Amino acid sequence: MRRPVIGIIGNSALLGDDYPAHAGGVMNSQAVAEVAGAMPLLIPADPHYVDVAELLEVFDGFLLTGGRPNVHPEEYGETPTAAHGDFDRCRDAIVLPLVRACVERGQPFLGICRGFQEVNVAMGGTLYPEIRDLPGRMNHRMPPEGTIDEKFAIRHAVHFTEGGVFHRLLGSQDVMTNTLHGQGINRPGRRINVDGWADDGTPEALYVEDAPGFALAVQWHPEYNAANDPVSRPLFTAFGQAARAWAEGRCPAPLLKAV
Repeated sequence: MRRPVIGIIGNSALLGDDYPAHAGGVMNSQAVAEVAGAMPLLIPADPHYVDVAELLEVFDGFLLTGGRPNVHPEEYGETPTAAHGDFDRCRDAIVLPLVRACVERGQPFLGICRGFQEVNVAMGGTLYPEIRDLPGRMNHRMPPEGTIDEKFAIRHAVHFTEGGVFHRLLGSQDVMTNTLHGQGINRPGRRINVDGWADDGTPEALYVEDAPGFALAVQWHPEYNAANDPVSRPLFTAFGQAARAWAEGRCPAPLLKAV
């Protein structure tokens, strides 16, 4: 039997400062292939080349990756400012409706960092442009210097709802994660259930309530060292199992059931 196929949302990039490219981090493909047990395929997140209906037919699940550009604030009813950073309207045009379609169909997705924020915005939520500017919040941004290992190093705790989806999935109510983001959830969207928080109250894990399939997202980067990290491995394993079920024509959602 073939592996389920996971579509990895790509980001726009420049190679050599002048060659446009659609890019995806190797660690995303590695986590999908080696931990989720699926075939990773990069999606050019641009409506000039793909549309949501096609993607839903081709893939068994979607990895909504992190990315340097942010969701455009017009998508959640706000005016852009310098604090909102750079944008990728093409990715917005693909991922936001893709999330809504997956929620309704039960098609699996896992959101990471920007993907976490996209899920909230897709469901009608809003974002803070800069977490570190809020009273009492820590700086969640990636260290500006250092090796990849230093930038993706474990930096803070995340606390899950007792008996909730992430507590049951990861086997612990308190875990340690990396952190590489500037923005974060302000108002949760419709059916967005925030299920994990950093010590400073920043939302770190969510699921879409009553979604018929795997509809989870995290603010940290579990794709880093996913095969060995005790938090990342069960997350990608469960995602792969959900994609396999979808490929086989099943749509179970045991993780999202109330206890």
